[in-house]
Amino acid sequence: MALPTDPARICADLVRIRSENPPGDTTEVATYIREHLDALGIGSRVIRKPGGRESLVSPDPVAGLLFCGHLDVVPVGEGEWSVDPFGGEIRDGMLYGRGASDMKGGCAAILSAVGTLVEAGREPRVSLAFVADEETGGKLGIRAVLDAGLIPPGDCLVAEPTPPLHPLIGQKGLLRLAIRFRGRPGHGSLYPRVGVSAVMEALSLLGHLKKAHDKVYPPPAVLRESVEVSAEVLGGIFGIPDPGAVLQRITYNPGRIEGGEKANVVAARCSLELELRIPFGASTGRVLASLRARAKGAEVEVLSRSEPNFTSPDVPLIGILSREIRRVHGGEPRPIVQWAASDAKHLRPAGFRVVEYGPGDLTTLHAVDERVPVRALEQAAEVYRGVISVYQG
Repeated sequence: MALPTDPARICADLVRIRSENPPGDTTEVATYIREHLDALGIGSRVIRKPGGRESLVSPDPVAGLLFCGHLDVVPVGEGEWSVDPFGGEIRDGMLYGRGASDMKGGCAAILSAVGTLVEAGREPRVSLAFVADEETGGKLGIRAVLDAGLIPPGDCLVAEPTPPLHPLIGQKGLLRLAIRFRGRPGHGSLYPRVGVSAVMEALSLLGHLKKAHDKVYPPPAVLRESVEVSAEVLGGIFGIPDPGAVLQRITYNPGRIEGGEKANVVAARCSLELELRIPFGASTGRVLASLRARAKGAEVEVLSRSEPNFTSPDVPLIGILSREIRRVHGGEPRPIVQWAASDAKHLRPAGFRVVEYGPGDLTTLHAVDERVPVRALEQAAEVYRGVISVYQG
């Protein structure tokens, strides 16, 4: 049976295989990719973790280049889709479905690039990693791959969705926290004279974070131009006023809050799930210490943590990737930094020189009617083929 090399067909196949996280089971989608690679004559190894979290690794000892993508997707969630979120439908030049952009489109482009080279009789000298668990932190995905020591540090292209002319060379830091406040109950009619409200303690901390957001952190000199370009790109894509504030300030999201017993009782407990993104020039340690000092008596649990990280703009991979982008798209590539996070937060501290570049529609990430332009899939596959060819000499 002839394997598909059309990235849109591969992406549609991947979208139709459910791999929502939670629960995080990637068994079926990993099996599809393993069988695909087997048919191309490319061996692979499966790393299994609890809950069906399977990652697939195909190491090449002489490649010097790793392509990486994640197989899990966020849940469909609430909201009315105009298409089946697991149908892989193509309409008006767009391929729809959960994970189409984030990031089964990137995985499909990798498989397409490798498959086309095999069809042409050229052995693609590249290491591959298709991993689980990215959407919930990567501990049971890329972290497990790194702990297995199967791929030595080197150049790495993560196929996360990006703007077509803008490879990503860095990302803000991340702090994801669960904070549990304790109050002293009393009759609601006597508050605030009697009792200590755990809900108001949580509100006080959020007020502190609102003030912390006002501080601007200038980026290091080596990233200054990329941060400026990133602000332009972010504002253009999402229409955000003052987009530079997202990149150069601490941003915070109180994603979930729960507390209290009833309206006439001073709240004895309150829990807050909080996510912060930490800009270049700041550190998670200082931010965490500030929060703990402000929320004295509260229990602060760190769920996920990574420092702001970046790859120097002068590494060879960025130059090679930029030449291929220029060849395929005709425009001038300008590297940017990321306001969110990816598996790069694990790869860079492990010694990998990471650049992110892939197909997608950034406005629909994690949203209803997630989609990817079919043309973007084709162009990404062509860029990847060019990059692999350069590394093969």
